[in-house]
Amino acid sequence: MKLDCVIMAWALYLFLVMFWAAPMPLTMPHSAASLETLRCEGATAPGSVSNQDSNCHTSDNLTGPEEDGFQIKGYTFSKPFHLIVSYDWLILQGPSRPVFEGDSLVLRCRAWQNWPLTQVTFYRDGSALGPPGPDREFTIAVVQEANSGHYHCSGIFKSPGPRSLETASSVAIRVQELFPTPVLRATPSAEPQEGSPVTLNCQTKLPLQRSATRLLFSFYKDDRAVRSRDLSPEFQIPTASEEHSGSYWCEAATKDNQLLKRSLQLEIRVQRLSSTAASPTLTSAPQKPAASETASTEPPGPLPPPTTPSSEDPCLSSPLVVPDPHLHHQMGILLKHVQEVRVLLGHLVIELRDLSGHRKPETTNAPAK
Repeated sequence: MKLDCVIMAWALYLFLVMFWAAPMPLTMPHSAASLETLRCEGATAPGSVSNQDSNCHTSDNLTGPEEDGFQIKGYTFSKPFHLIVSYDWLILQGPSRPVFEGDSLVLRCRAWQNWPLTQVTFYRDGSALGPPGPDREFTIAVVQEANSGHYHCSGIFKSPGPRSLETASSVAIRVQELFPTPVLRATPSAEPQEGSPVTLNCQTKLPLQRSATRLLFSFYKDDRAVRSRDLSPEFQIPTASEEHSGSYWCEAATKDNQLLKRSLQLEIRVQRLSSTAASPTLTSAPQKPAASETASTEPPGPLPPPTTPSSEDPCLSSPLVVPDPHLHHQMGILLKHVQEVRVLLGHLVIELRDLSGHRKPETTNAPAK
């Protein structure tokens, strides 16, 4: 009889222990048995409440019987969010929204029923981010893409916990690019004509989730600022001159200057109008009247023997440096004709001399008679 009573007493004791321990993990809310309250708050007008992630308010313009699957007339609803329930001694709480460059990142190591912890350590990709300590929060003031990775925490429970080292499951954190490196472009060209307008455009793009973010743009020429921190991504040069030639680059930054990115350099070369206008003068051919003047002013007396064209004569040497092959060919033909005329004139002078030699004796004998 005594043995039966002892067995029943032990069975009742074990039943009570299991009944007390079993409900504990089953009633655990999403953050290690801590109580969480969801509110839609921050009202700005009667009948409406809002916060940073949602907006709940009544609307008289809604006439449909359904809105987002709920049969509640006259209301709009906030954006949905994910609620994750964890079953563990430790969990690591991360941000609920996407993380972008320049944001602050806060990670919290939460214990079962907020029991006290000691020797808390945070890790990224298996490497400790600092020595163990009592702080349950880890903060990165300004995150970069290099801060992406898998994070987890560990800690030792004080009384009444297991008093052993516990480790939370890892959480993937991906830091997204807020905007790409800007590209500097010149319109209409990076080699404008002198006196024409030029527009420099610092091109980059924000994601849809951060389309309301304001960026400030700065422009530099040869490491000297020509415009600083303006909302417009364009810099205009109304009238380009030779002094505007140089190396330009731009800079895009957030208003708090936590994130700053620079473009590559763009070389601007302003073309002078005088250099383009001087080239047509090389194609002029003033040699034709020079040839006619030589033929008309030739004296009737003896002519020197024909000579080869000298390089010191500007009229004869200038066609040789003309880059136009057609004009060079025409001037060669003209010079050949001038030489032929000189040869003919030389023969004519010789014949005139012979004729005058035959007539001289006749003129001397006439007075003797």
